[in-house]
Amino acid sequence: MRIGVIGTGRIGTIHAHTLSRHREVGSLILTDVDPARAQALAHRLGETAAPGVDEIYTWGVDAVVITTATSAHADLIARAARAGLPVFCEKPIALDIAGTLQAVTEVETAGTVLQMGFQRRFDRGYTGAREAVRTGRLGRLHTVRAMTSDAEPPAPSRLAQSGGLYRDTLIHDFDVLRWVTGREVVDVYATGSDAGPPMFREAGDVDTGAVLLTLDDGTLATVTGTRMNGAGYDVRMELAGERDQIVVGLDDRTPIASTEPTGPPAADKPWTGFLERFGPAYEAELVAFVEVVRGERPNPCDGREALRALLIAEACERSRRERRPVRPAELLSSAQEALT
Repeated sequence: MRIGVIGTGRIGTIHAHTLSRHREVGSLILTDVDPARAQALAHRLGETAAPGVDEIYTWGVDAVVITTATSAHADLIARAARAGLPVFCEKPIALDIAGTLQAVTEVETAGTVLQMGFQRRFDRGYTGAREAVRTGRLGRLHTVRAMTSDAEPPAPSRLAQSGGLYRDTLIHDFDVLRWVTGREVVDVYATGSDAGPPMFREAGDVDTGAVLLTLDDGTLATVTGTRMNGAGYDVRMELAGERDQIVVGLDDRTPIASTEPTGPPAADKPWTGFLERFGPAYEAELVAFVEVVRGERPNPCDGREALRALLIAEACERSRRERRPVRPAELLSSAQEALT
């Protein structure tokens, strides 16, 4: 199997390393907007660098992995679909609903595969939580509390292009909330604070946010996030039911200290970021993609799944701006009408 990797930045490098080691992947073709960066990575891995995206197709590949800037995702997905190639793409498809719908339609029309990079679906903690919910261990689920706290903010240049806290960061929580519970979000109320560094206000973003979500069975969920968590990188999900209560992300590296006399001590080596915390999950999602391409398993996260997570993030952004509850379904209907 020969795979084209488009984008050799931080996450692209990690994915290229994973694929290069895979026994079913014979070779890679790497390309990047910075050709020297792609060439350097190809040299380290013993793979081939291409001067541009066109060569990915003229030289011939069996699948494509997209890890470029978000602004390029939708066009690259559509091009791969028209070429009849399966695609793995980092989230999101696009920063708007219309662009996401168009790319998903291209894939569905072509009858190809699009697997999205929501790596938490491959984390052992979240898979354990999903099993606990689905087997009835918790009983009727009544409350879910999720959070993502970054240890430090992104660079100002990246912040302006990220899509904001809800689309860039908390979209992972929205996706895994749906995946773990098996329920849809029907109502959203979000608020945020930009009291941190001025760059958040300049970008029209917030550094801290809180969301109240109602699921379609009446379960209540809260999702909070911040870019300014000095104690370290903290990602957790608590699920409470009538029979039991569990938590994802609580271990000896969770950056939290108890004030109780008999509570656990603070972590000696708190998580520093998402690449460290979710390293095994990032590898597992690429292994799954190879299996999908080989026809050995169904797609674990298609474009429609990414669309549903984006709808929640978009509803949060509108709710924050307009200070009112927003239903994700109303945003989807508006986007579909605009495209017809």
